[in-house]
This record gives sequence, structure tokens and C-alpha cells, in this order.
Amino acid sequence: MIKMIALAVAMMLLGMMVVEVRGSAIPEQQMMGPEESRSRKPRGWIKDQLELEAAGLAGNMFDFYRFVHDSKWIGGKTEYSALDEASPYWFNGLVPLAFGLGDDRIEKQVKYYLDYVLDHQQKDGWLGFETTRQTRGIWARCLLLLGLTQYADADPSQTDKIVDAMHRYVVLAHNMLNNNYTGLLVHGNDIFDTAGFGVGRTHEMHIPLQWLYEKYPRNNSQIIWETMELMIKGGEVWGADWRKFWTESGYPRVWSETSPYNMSWVFIHGVNQAQGLRYPLSIYRMTHDEGLKRQTRLAVDLLAKYHKSLAGTIIADEYITDLSPSHGSELCITAEIMFSMAWIYQYLGDNDIADWVEQAAFNALPVSISPDWWSHQYIQQENQPWSRNLTQGSSLWVDVNSYANVFGLEPNYPCCTVNHPQAYPKFLANSFVRTNDSGIAHVFLGPASLTTTLADGNTVSVSVETTYPFGLDINYTISATKPFPFYIRIPTWADTSTSTVTTSTSDGTQVVSPSASGLQKLFIPAGGTNTTATLSLATQPRVVTRADNTAAIYYGALLYSLAITYTETASPPRQYNNLAILPNSTTHAHAHDHVLVPTSPWAIAIDPSQIRVVHKSGDDGRKLASPIWALGAPPVELRVAAVEIDNWPVRLDSPANPPSKPRAGAGKKVFSARFVPYGSAKLHMAELPVLSLAKIDLV
Repeated sequence: MIKMIALAVAMMLLGMMVVEVRGSAIPEQQMMGPEESRSRKPRGWIKDQLELEAAGLAGNMFDFYRFVHDSKWIGGKTEYSALDEASPYWFNGLVPLAFGLGDDRIEKQVKYYLDYVLDHQQKDGWLGFETTRQTRGIWARCLLLLGLTQYADADPSQTDKIVDAMHRYVVLAHNMLNNNYTGLLVHGNDIFDTAGFGVGRTHEMHIPLQWLYEKYPRNNSQIIWETMELMIKGGEVWGADWRKFWTESGYPRVWSETSPYNMSWVFIHGVNQAQGLRYPLSIYRMTHDEGLKRQTRLAVDLLAKYHKSLAGTIIADEYITDLSPSHGSELCITAEIMFSMAWIYQYLGDNDIADWVEQAAFNALPVSISPDWWSHQYIQQENQPWSRNLTQGSSLWVDVNSYANVFGLEPNYPCCTVNHPQAYPKFLANSFVRTNDSGIAHVFLGPASLTTTLADGNTVSVSVETTYPFGLDINYTISATKPFPFYIRIPTWADTSTSTVTTSTSDGTQVVSPSASGLQKLFIPAGGTNTTATLSLATQPRVVTRADNTAAIYYGALLYSLAITYTETASPPRQYNNLAILPNSTTHAHAHDHVLVPTSPWAIAIDPSQIRVVHKSGDDGRKLASPIWALGAPPVELRVAAVEIDNWPVRLDSPANPPSKPRAGAGKKVFSARFVPYGSAKLHMAELPVLSLAKIDLV
């Protein structure tokens, strides 16, 4: 029986309890910040992706993008809303990218931002440029504090400066909230958050303030604690208590304007839901109420059943609706769902939750970002055979414009432009966790390395070589100055009867079948780099049936999609709110909007009883193409029996729901359809109608 701890944060609030869930002892752990970012390094394709991110839009916004480069937070003149959230979103994502990758250029960007914001902290403690009650909203400070805590853990030379600023701010925030929730609830002529985003995200203050309470309380514990309580109480006063939403009776299975649910819009907003998953556990850390852990598990189950996309995000554009594959999912949701599920896993330890993190990381995230990381979509659709300005797109979606599935600089609201960079850096940051038996667990199975010193003084080094999720072998080289236990997470989709774990030490080689409980324990002796281990996962393609005689196909952690070829046209970036071409002075030579028009059929039905796994020639299982998330780059594809159909209509300029009774087109023959990893297919069809077809050779 083990429990896991974040590599960076002590469990002073949690009390270090082991809990029983679904009949097995599970680890309780807590989100780790990048305290050891310089010793936790990406390898392989993850390193390639972070380097592309740094060289792309994320790593260049500071130099040109008006909502960062000209942010009012650093003396500029530009914000996209009264929430004043743009550059704090950027900072929250760029800090773990800078230190996780060890990129000097980006470290200089975040250092400049850090110094400017802290050096201009106002005399009363306010962090930011706003000077009046009407403009001072707390919400964006939550994002700033998240970035500050990550920075303090990554660069100890800045910790005192950051902690000083946080204490000054929390005293002010405490006073404001005690005054009728000033800064959280809108009063009179306040303009900072008239829509109510902040009151739907009150718990977002908890992660940085709990960090402050645990690590640097400075005799200020009561004020920190009360500030967190006041945030929650203010949300309750407004009517945004997620404990009343994540219930069997309160959660909306399907949402429309005529749905019989009496609730605020904040609950049905997709990004809010992705963040709201963190609400119960944020309070649990203070109350130890076990019911909040059970409610979190219920929240995960409700979301998975009624609004989870095939790719691992939430179908919401911007509001949840139903599971139609033509509805969209906002890129911000993916970034937040990855963070939430990683955080939740470290409390509940349920293996399917870690699977969910990988599912989003390997499917929903890359599909919405161009291979070179210079453009992104606002909305992805599971069935998306074109990416262009839709003549009726805004009628299909809720509070989303017709341009939203274009790959661009800001194809809709800029929140996704500034928020998407956090996803992969935080995925890397949470790939390893410590265990309370002085061990280490590798929970997200991508290529990475770790060098750390455990609580008992044991210096440990772990190197992971793998092409996972494209390949199914994961190779470890491990050394330690003292013996210690090492754990490898086994995904739920793996066939444990045919998968193997091979461990080689100075005492010999041992081969075992991995544990079905989710964590495989290895005992690592003391010594040099004399311990190696290989996890060889075995699996078969999985067919997931959906409503109305449709299906989707997975292989390992990857969702597969029909490969659609296309022509691509680049044009100058357009402004999110009126689609006017942006001035050259606010763009970059590499920043364009991209329209993708299909050149191959998309309206097909499949026979999922006929699937073949194809390993492309030349794949040596070691080196992947870069960029990997491009059509044709991943080394494993599928071939699926398919036929073109003639009764799949187009509705509101997107494919309608798949026909439940597909009809083969006149003269159309069964063929071997090429299916590729969804993340690499910028045009894609993932939920397809099913037919029983004549047997063919899948070539």
C-alpha cells in the first residue's frame, strides 16, 4: 500500500492518509509544481514538441502579440476584456515551459514579466495596473499567483521576492473580500467581471494560497486561510457552488435553451467545467471531508458519460450541449482538463483518470495546433472534414463565431491563444511523483528524465527512452545511491496477461506480467547505472460503439481518424471579434491563418470487424519524425474496411450527425481506408457509421 506525494509540495494540509477506492489501496498525492524543473527534462518527441512550442507562437508572443507584448500589466495599453487575464494566462504557461525546457530566451521573457509586475506592486499590495474598485478584479490574480508559485519553486533566487509580494497581496485581498466580497462580486458600477467568470472560478485561488500556507506562512496563516474561505463563500453568495452542480440530479445530461435545469451559465460553460472539476478537492484540502473526494469521482464519471469527447476533452462550444461529433470543443478546455485530471489523479489515484490525461495530451491537444505550433483552432470538431470560415457555423455553436475552426493566430477569443501553452509543460511537470515509501512513480509514460534527491537522502536518476504512445515499449535506466522502490503506471487499456516487465540488475534478469492494479512496483538496488527495465505493453485495436450505429477506433492511447488529404491556403491573421485583417505591427512573419479544404472523400461508413495495424517501413522504434503531429508522421496507422456513402447530409456547413442507416453510394466499392492518429489529422472523421461489408485485403 502506497500513497504518492508531489515532487514539490509537502502534504501539510492533507494529513497523509491512505484511502480505499474500488477495493484497492490507492495513492493519495498532490500536484507538483516545477520545483525540480531543471532536473526533470523532456526527451524524445516530448522534447521536440516543447522546442517547437518555444520556437512557435507560445515562445514569440512576448515579442509581438498585442495582448502580451503590449499588455497593461507591463506598461502597455492593450487588454481583450475587463478581466485583464491575457498576460497572466501567458505567464502561467510560459514559466513551466521556460524552466522545463531550460530555454534561456524564454526564461528572460518570464523574468522580465516577473520583475515588472512585482516591482510595480502598488503600495496597498495590489498586483496589477488597476487602480480603482471598479476595475480591480481578483480572478486574473489567481492566474498570476499560479505562475508566481511555479517560478518560486523553479528559481529559488526569486522565492523571497515572490513570497513577499504574495503576502502583501493576500492581506489586501482578505480586506477586500471582507468588505462585501469586493473584487469578486460586482457592485454598483464595477466593470471588472460583469459576466461572472471569477465567481465560477473562486477555487482557483486555493492552489497558490495553499502553497503559500504550507511552505511560507510567515505567521500569516490565519489570513491566508480566511482568504480561501472568503473566496468560496463569495461564490456561494453569487450562486456558483460547484458542490451543488456535481450531483446526479443537478448535472445536465443534455443542454439546450429548453432544458429543465435551473442553473447559472457558469456551470454549463466548458472551460468553467474543466476548471470546476478542481473545486471539491480544493476545499477538501482544508476540511478533510471525504465526501468531497467521492464527489470528485462522481464529477469525473458524470462528465465522462455525458459530455466527454472521443479525444479526451469536453464537447462545449462554448456551452455543453450533447455528444454530437459536429459540435466543438474549445482548445482552452483541453489545456484545463489536462491540468485538472493530473491534479485529481494525485488525490484519487484512479488509473482511468491518468489515462484521461494521456488521452487529452495525445489526441485533443495536438489536433487543434498546427504541427509547427504557429497556429491553432479555437474549436475542434470530432467530425471535421474542412477548416474554413463556415457560412452557418455560428448557428451550429453557442457564443462562437463562424471562423473558429480555422487554424490561426486568434480564430476566436484570444484566451486560447494565451492559455494553450501550459498544456505540455505541465504534463511534463507531473509525469513523475514521489511515493511515501521513499520511491518514485512514472505516471505519464512519455520520454523524460529525472534527477532528484528523496527524503531519505537518496539521489535517484531515471531516464526514459520511448516512442510511446506511438510505440508500446518503454525503456528505463535507473540509478540510486540507496535501494528504493520504483513504480510504473500500467494503462487500463493494456492487456496485462500478454504485456511484460523485464528488469535487469547485477543480480540477474526477471520477467513478470505487470500488475492489473495500475502501478507496477520494481525494487531498485543501490549502485551506478546498472538497473534497466523495459515495459512492453500489449493491446489490440479497440472499437467503441456510440449512439445511432456509429463507432470510433482506438489503438493504445491514441484515437484514430480517417486520413483526409487537403489543400492549405495561408492568409494574414484576422481579428477575433470582427474578422478584420490585423495590422502588420501586431503580427509576426510566421503568423498566418490557414484554411484547409479536403481533396479526398470524407463521407464513409466502416466495418470495424476488419482492422489491420500497419507499422510503417523505416520505423526503428527509436526516433520519430519532428514535427510528429503532422499527417503521415506517426509510424503506426490502421487500415479499416470502408465504403463511401451518399446519405450523409451537411447541416449548418458541417457534417450532420452520422446517418444511423448508412447507404453505400452507387457504384462505390469497399476499400481499405487509411486511418491515422487523430492528433496528426488536422482534417478528420473520428465517429463513423457502421456497416457490415464484404471481406477485403487491408493494404
